Parts: sequence; structure tokens; C-alpha cells
Amino acid sequence: MKSDPKSYLLFQRAKEATPGGVNSPVRAAKSVGQDPLFIDKGQGCRIYDVEGREYIDYVCSWGPLILGHRHPAVIEAVEQAMARGLSFGAPVDLEVELAEMIIAAVDSVEMVRMVNSGTEATMSAIRAARAYTGRDGIVKFDGCYHGHVDSLLVAAGSGVATLNIPGSPGVPDSFVGHTLSLPYNDAEAFRSMMREKGEDMAAVMVEPVAGNMGMVPPDPEFLQALREETEKHGCVLIFDEVMSGFRVAYGGAQHRFGVIPDMSCFGKIVGGGMPVGAYGGKKEIMEQIAPQGPVYQAGTLAGNPLAMAAGIATLKQIQQPGFYDNLEKTAARLEEGLLRLIDRLGMPATVNRVGSMLGLFFTPGPVTNFEQAKGSDTEQFARYYRGMLEHGIYLPPAQFEAVFVSSAHETADIDATLSAAETVMAGLQDHTRVT
Repeated sequence: MKSDPKSYLLFQRAKEATPGGVNSPVRAAKSVGQDPLFIDKGQGCRIYDVEGREYIDYVCSWGPLILGHRHPAVIEAVEQAMARGLSFGAPVDLEVELAEMIIAAVDSVEMVRMVNSGTEATMSAIRAARAYTGRDGIVKFDGCYHGHVDSLLVAAGSGVATLNIPGSPGVPDSFVGHTLSLPYNDAEAFRSMMREKGEDMAAVMVEPVAGNMGMVPPDPEFLQALREETEKHGCVLIFDEVMSGFRVAYGGAQHRFGVIPDMSCFGKIVGGGMPVGAYGGKKEIMEQIAPQGPVYQAGTLAGNPLAMAAGIATLKQIQQPGFYDNLEKTAARLEEGLLRLIDRLGMPATVNRVGSMLGLFFTPGPVTNFEQAKGSDTEQFARYYRGMLEHGIYLPPAQFEAVFVSSAHETADIDATLSAAETVMAGLQDHTRVT
């Protein structure tokens, strides 16, 4: 399905200049049979494409925009930072302020290092854990995506799952030879592996709320098993909170579920929509990082003042009393409305939600792991996506991505979304009966 003329022409130009015409694979919307829309601007919970059409946005830049687009406090903070200069390659006060805010907010973080992306954060955390423990082995979980780090592209979610890529060419076998991937939410499989190989493992990395296989909540017993076994065997527990950090709670998933890791990785919200990443944890681990310790990690634009300013402004806004309660109510209204539609129409579908992260799966459910998520009807999802787009609702263009609700979404926006969903789902039922 071709997009409208301006987006279509831009996409043709982009494909000549950029692999696949995009700078991140899932943006191409291939799995939903749709050329990508090129976006012109955003405001609040809405975006506008280059044709001038308006959409209610549930991508929110893949999670960072918890306040919606162009929040006045964030724009003002960035403009003030820009007036001072774009980048210095030297320390600035803003990076200290944001680091202190993260440390104050997150139970596991005693020291933090700023980087430029979630991939950099996870990659650097793994390196620090290996140096700290003197071991090489890494455990991850099927369907969890931790960025395009060579050693972590094993049974990965997000675009890897959407494009059905089994790992990635270009990654030597030796790079992934020290990585084990286990079923998400399977505490017994993890305990069994640790009994056999725990002394060889440097780190266990997990999305405490899995947002890269759709959206799959953790079983609290699973998270507790990770904590108990890593402590028993002396390996580092790393929570990848790039997506869930400051979204499912101000202190992240670790605060919401009461399981405290040794290290945590962040991105998205801590940059307020600007490119950012961060990793932190116990002092004795973080003190391994150069220049304090021997583990080298550097970045020319790390701690960039524009990203720091946007992050500080965002964190100040989401600390306001009642912020998360209101966000929870808005997201619950969307979840409950979708579940009512599914029940009334007899749709083979299910919805998962944690805080303002949701996943709609076209399978009867439940969906508690990657295998169950992969059982979803992706062709039905593609039809649903295209139908919702025609009704002015902008969703992530893949079954294996999470939906994000922002504080800019109001009751009327949720109700308009549910009205569109009712029309589209009814049409899907008619399509199923005909075929």
C-alpha cells in the first residue's frame, strides 16, 4: 500500500540515499504492508504528516514523549540550553543535575554515566559487569531487545522479530558464543540453568517490563528468581529500563515491582525526546569505568547539554503530584475499552498493560512470553494497523512493539481511539467471515 504523494516521493528519494529508506528498520512499516508516513510536526498527543493530515499518536517517538509533543517546559529548557551553545566536549552543570536526579529517583543507581543511546548503555553495562566479575557469560531472555549490540542479538525482539531475522549476519559466532537466551517469565528454566552454569555468568540482562515483543508484563516471581540466583552466584543483575524507566513509575519497573538490580540502563524519557542513554548502578561496579577505573568507555556527545536540559525538564514535570495516577487512569481507560470490544465482538485477541505501556495481540492469549507473542496473527494486525491509520490513529507499525500513552492524551482522545477501533475490528470480523 503506497502512502500519499508527498510521503511516497520522499520515500523514493530516501531509498536511494538510505538503506531501506529509513534510519531505523521498523520505521519502514514493511510488516504492515504500508509505506512509511513522513511526519512534519507534532503537538500534544497529535502528529501531522507532510500531507497535513492529523493523527492521534501512540508511538510517542517510541516512548520518550511521556509529556506529548512540544511540551512548553521542555521546549523552553532546550531553547535556553541552545542559547548557551550546542556542545562543548567538556563538563557542564546540566549533566551533573540530571545524574543527581536519576540517582535520587532510582533505587539501584549510586553512580551513573551518560551516553547517547540505549544501545550504548546496554553495551557499556555488559562490559562493566564482565570486568567487575572477571567472567564472560551473559544471560538474556527470548524476545527482549537490548539494542543492536553484537552479543545481545540472540532471540531478540523489536525490529529483529518484526523482520523475522534470526540474529544478524555480520555478527561472528564467537561474539554470541558467551550468550545464553532463555524463555522470558520462566523462573524454573532460569534457576535450572544457574545451577549448572551460574559460576560462569558475568551478568543477567532483562527488560523488567518487556516492551519489544509487543508488551509483556513480568511475573513477579520471575523477577525475584533473577535477583535471588544472581546474588547466590555472584553475577550482576542488569535491568534494561530504557523503555520502562520513568514510564511505569518514577523509579522505573524496579520500584514498581520491588526488585532491585545491581545495574540499570536508561534512555528515552531521561532525554525528553533528545538522543540519550545512561547506565548506572552500585558504586563498586561503576568505579570500574574510566577514568576512575580500567574499563574504557567514551563518547564525544555524551552529556550533551540539549539532551540534558530536555531530560531535566521532563523529569521535573513527571514528579508533579498525581502525574502517574492520571496517566494510569488514561491508559486503563484505553485497555478496558479494547478488552470490552474484543469480548463483545468475539475477537481472538488480548491486551497486556503495565502503566502507560500496552500491547494488543491478535491471539486469544494469554501472552506471557515470546513464543506466545509469536503466535499472533500478524496479517490481522497489519489490517488493523492500516484501518486505524485511515481513521487518524497512529500506532507502532509492528505487532511486536508497545503502544505508549502520554499525559497529553485526554479522555476524548481515548474515546476517539476506541470508536475507531470498534469500526476497524468489526470490519476485521467481516473480513474473517468472508475469507
